[in-house]
Amino acid sequence: MAILRRAMSYTPLDTATLQRWRAVPPAVAGDCLNRDRCMDSSVAPLSEGYTMVGHARTISVMAGDNAAVHAALPLIQPGEILVVTAGGAGEVAIIGEIIAECAKARGCAGIVLDGAVRDVGSLRTMGMPVYATGATPRGPHKGFGGEIDTPIACGGVVVAPGDLVLGDDDGICVVPRAVCDAVLVKGEAQVAKEADIIAKVRAGITTAELQGLAVPEPSAETN
Repeated sequence: MAILRRAMSYTPLDTATLQRWRAVPPAVAGDCLNRDRCMDSSVAPLSEGYTMVGHARTISVMAGDNAAVHAALPLIQPGEILVVTAGGAGEVAIIGEIIAECAKARGCAGIVLDGAVRDVGSLRTMGMPVYATGATPRGPHKGFGGEIDTPIACGGVVVAPGDLVLGDDDGICVVPRAVCDAVLVKGEAQVAKEADIIAKVRAGITTAELQGLAVPEPSAETN
């Protein structure tokens, strides 16, 4: 089958705005999106200490076939994040060291894969964030086809080309491109609010007090 590429156009956020987004964790962004748009915990970081912000370059592969990923590598723009759905083929590695090195050389800011990787030792020391559902030595095939620059479902979240992808040790949150400006304002306000809450907790105020929750009296009932 052929590899299909959809027509795709989005307006990237400017450098200054992307820098502001780096101060908004995925957890806060998810809270500002009604606690939604956060990928399943199965899509996990391969290593600790990742921070990642960038626009999505989406890929859908078929039946353990990674040809579409190879075909998308020349299209990567610096700062983009590859977001790949593997069609449920979790026992075949779609991405390994060679693809990741090529993506990094193209300026890719990270890889998010709803599927398996291999060459994990190398991926962990590459200096580019990689998120996946697991690892296996079994390699992929070529020839079944796939799609590039199409809306996909990854980790339980719909991701469209150009959506903003945020990643850290907690996992991934995806902010639809159309609402990035509004969510950024809410996110920055929430970060400031949480910093104030933490300061109060460190000063001895309990979270029950901050939430306005009364400590219940002991019940007179017996078992």
